[in-house]
Amino acid sequence: MKKHKILLFLIIIILFALCTYIGIYVYAKITPKLSIDGANGYYLYDSKNELYTGTASEDWISLNKISPNLINATISTEDKNFYKHQGFDFLRIIKAMFINLKSGKKLQGASTITQQYSKNLFLDFDKTWKRKIKEAWLTVRLEAHYDKDEILEGYLNTINYGGIFGIENAAKYYFGKSSNDLSLAEATILAGIPKNPSLYSPLINEKQAKKRQKLILTSMVENNYITLDEAQKAYDTTLTYKAEEEDEENLKMMRYYQDAVMDELEQIDSIPASFLDTGGLKIYTNLDTNIQKILEDSANKNINNSDIQLAGVVMNPQNGKVLALTGGKDYNKSQYNRATKATRQVGSTIKPFLYYSALENGFTASTTFTSEKTTFTFENDKTYTPKNYNDEYPNKPISMAAAIAYSDNVYAVKTHLFLGENNLSNMLKRVGIKSVNNELPSLALGAEEINMMEMMKAYAALANEGYKVKPYFISKVADMQGNVLYEYKPNPENVLNKNTVYVLNELLTTTSAKEFVDYNTPTCYSISPKMTRKYAIKSGTTDTDNLIFGYNKDLLVGLWTGYDDNKAVDSSDSSNIKNTWVDIMEKSLEGKKDTWYKTPNNVVGVAIDPISGEVAKDGNKAKVLYYIKGTEPTNDDYALDDVIPTVKTEE
Repeated sequence: MKKHKILLFLIIIILFALCTYIGIYVYAKITPKLSIDGANGYYLYDSKNELYTGTASEDWISLNKISPNLINATISTEDKNFYKHQGFDFLRIIKAMFINLKSGKKLQGASTITQQYSKNLFLDFDKTWKRKIKEAWLTVRLEAHYDKDEILEGYLNTINYGGIFGIENAAKYYFGKSSNDLSLAEATILAGIPKNPSLYSPLINEKQAKKRQKLILTSMVENNYITLDEAQKAYDTTLTYKAEEEDEENLKMMRYYQDAVMDELEQIDSIPASFLDTGGLKIYTNLDTNIQKILEDSANKNINNSDIQLAGVVMNPQNGKVLALTGGKDYNKSQYNRATKATRQVGSTIKPFLYYSALENGFTASTTFTSEKTTFTFENDKTYTPKNYNDEYPNKPISMAAAIAYSDNVYAVKTHLFLGENNLSNMLKRVGIKSVNNELPSLALGAEEINMMEMMKAYAALANEGYKVKPYFISKVADMQGNVLYEYKPNPENVLNKNTVYVLNELLTTTSAKEFVDYNTPTCYSISPKMTRKYAIKSGTTDTDNLIFGYNKDLLVGLWTGYDDNKAVDSSDSSNIKNTWVDIMEKSLEGKKDTWYKTPNNVVGVAIDPISGEVAKDGNKAKVLYYIKGTEPTNDDYALDDVIPTVKTEE
């Protein structure tokens, strides 16, 4: 009796759900027909307003011109009951729910092709209930107004095949042919990609792509699309991928920029969430294709270690426009964007912000600390012993200018402790680095993981003489009728003193200055023969990372190299990244006016002995360094070591 009641209850629930769905379907039928021609189309333009990528209308291909192999592979794998249901496969949903509840994990999904197409008509893929309800309603409307072939055609023309959208684009990209000409082997490889593009792209992981292909072929056999013999022959076919044979003129890294653009697009509130509201989008970006090519060519020329990875950003520091970017060495092999998503230790590239704070607190280019092997002792007998590169120490007082030129770690830690350990973290927040909360002594040496874009924002404040600007990719977005939906309005915030920034920028030229070749060599001296202009530069090295940031008024370039598995880097990697940086700067600025910062009225230059920081004597080596008027060196200056009581010098 109890079983009969339960069965009756279930029947009532099912009938109620069925009647509800029929009612919704009828209502959807009488609503205006959706216009989906060209929907999900986006068109990206560069800084010269020239189209460089997108889903152009000529790439849309009708269903009758797509290979039956691809169509059958997609239906068999994604939605075998596609031609039988009305948008939702309720039996499949119930089955998936039962399996997932039983296992306690999400082992199966139940989205139909129509549901997946509905998702493709939105800009983002958040999982809120509000969004899911919108998708469900759109699914019903699609089924009410379009036949199955039209829905399938739209789906295949908008689906993501590993950063390539639409089957015609994908067929040309992977195999150099129209989707009409795909063989069974080629079609089943492509049909496997949308499930998880970063896992099943044959260019990224061919082993996983073949496993997915085997599953698809097996499904096609089970659903009577092909024979077992045909499946085996397709699986055994050796495929050649055109994308791996791209000539050197093609930009293999530019798609990292494209991904960054799409990530930024999703954060813009004024853009409608659905492509159906706009008919597609025209996205005007800051990409300079010439500088992007220079970035890629320079990286390919200098960074010849096949395993090491790369992140690079080229930016106009005056307004925050990101002109070029790469998040890796080859997008085909890894789509992870290390420039926008990764955080790594930044090493000595953090020191300019320490020294700006020092200048702001009374230090000058001539302020000295003794640099020698030192152990710093703190409360509870905790100790810290920083080491200079190659364990080299002058064992005498050196100027701040020398400390910057050689990237002296002992001097940096002494400065950090003298100012107070919270001083640097506050300074970083001031220039836009909000992720740092570490106030330990090691912060002075960059033992904190920071994202490349945050570092670019901070360095821009030095390069533009004191203003915090936001790095951005998109200048404007319009709908297909040309109506402007969004336009970026720069909002620079003055956070640094122009006079102090000038002094620091001049100090950062010492890293390549011949006057500092002495007991040590400036960190970037090796690339000085390539320089035809004046640059402020700071490099940094940790056990696992190499970084360099450098700039003048017109251009800011930041680079990182390292290994995804945190394998140790070596000295040749450091040399390679520096050569990459100088090549990018020099070639990007070629033919342009040579500019440097105008000396402020409140700043004076003095010929200084580079190491001691004293006024240069006749016949001695000298370098013009800059000071806020009234802070020039005198004979009364002294080393500040004695005012840091927690220092114990090792014997």
